[in-house]
Amino acid sequence: MNIYAIIILSTILLEFILDLAADLFNLKALSPTLPQEFTGHYDAEKYAKSQRYTRVNTYFGFVTGTFDLVVILVFWFAGGFQYLDGLVRGWNLHAIWTGLIYIGILVFVKMVLSLPFSIYSTFVIEEKFGFNRTTVKTFVLDLLKGLLLGILLGGPILAGVLAFFQYAGSLAWLYCWIAVTLFSLIIQYVAPTWIMPLFNKFKPIEDGELKERIMAYAQSVKYSLKEVMIMDGSKRSSKSNAFFTGFGKNKRIALFDTLVERHSVGELVAVLAHEIGHYKKKHILKGMVTGILHSGVMFFLLSLFISNKDLFAAFYVKEVSIYAGLLFFGMLYAPIEMILSIFMNIVSRRHEYEADRFAVETTREPETFVTALKKLVVDNLSNLTPHPFYVFFNYSHPPVLARIQAIRQVGVKLPEAHV
Repeated sequence: MNIYAIIILSTILLEFILDLAADLFNLKALSPTLPQEFTGHYDAEKYAKSQRYTRVNTYFGFVTGTFDLVVILVFWFAGGFQYLDGLVRGWNLHAIWTGLIYIGILVFVKMVLSLPFSIYSTFVIEEKFGFNRTTVKTFVLDLLKGLLLGILLGGPILAGVLAFFQYAGSLAWLYCWIAVTLFSLIIQYVAPTWIMPLFNKFKPIEDGELKERIMAYAQSVKYSLKEVMIMDGSKRSSKSNAFFTGFGKNKRIALFDTLVERHSVGELVAVLAHEIGHYKKKHILKGMVTGILHSGVMFFLLSLFISNKDLFAAFYVKEVSIYAGLLFFGMLYAPIEMILSIFMNIVSRRHEYEADRFAVETTREPETFVTALKKLVVDNLSNLTPHPFYVFFNYSHPPVLARIQAIRQVGVKLPEAHV
């Protein structure tokens, strides 16, 4: 094993061990005593159910994580990358087609291997805890639509990256960065109107008190809002959520129909205020800029390693190629990606606090927002007492008890707040 193999193997094992440790700490932190804050919201039976849900998903994560680790290590050290490379090269196709097929086969095999776990998660675990509303037909159609989109959208951009690194010389990384950035911006712009409706139905919120309150609130914070969409989230799950997507004229706030069914008008306005807060605090823009800069650094580093013979030797591959170099660099880049993901989660949690503050300061109803959060947590059987180590590694949102405390701290400073 050379230095690249040691780095990559060490990273894979370290990440597995850290994930395992975080999960074990998280299980140990589960408390049978309901936090006083949720008295009256969680009954004893449902609180115990939420803890079983956390345990079951954690144990299931152990199984899937171990399976993934074993598969990659066996495939790697059994010479799978070299075998597949020799097989595809034997078809004597153009280098770009060879690369597309090589990567396509690996992605397809990974998808097939993960399919039983996805089926079990949806139709056994989610079903057992009362969340699943996905039919077999919907599950299959989602799978086929996702595969088709992957081919139609991912195929051309992958072909472009392969072509740039094959023919564009030392500035290939720059051309790739520009092309991928433009492509991703276009996708984000058209996704709300062209892509997302392939999976869910969206309809404008109906006339009535909720629409009037939402539009009045948006006007009060000078947020241009043409319409709020209701998404049929109940088509797949009984869980509730809301999200912001798109930008420019295509920006959209969507509320799950399950959210609308279970929350009061005031609570829904508070949830929407939080989403608008992300936009007003420029979290969306910051995220886009960070993503663009990240991809630029990644492509530059890729250009330094994509044809490194020692990197190929680490995977027992004899002939250097652009397409295999992409995969091997991705595994070499994993330590940086792991550190970045932790950093991005820290930033994301900070942004959530800022959006919460914005919602409280503009609606002036902190307890209404607190009630909305509590309902979301109870409806989704969320863990009330996650371990700090687990939060540090995995949470993009602060734990709900910490959010409630922060909301109340903001609320007491508002003399006219409805508390």
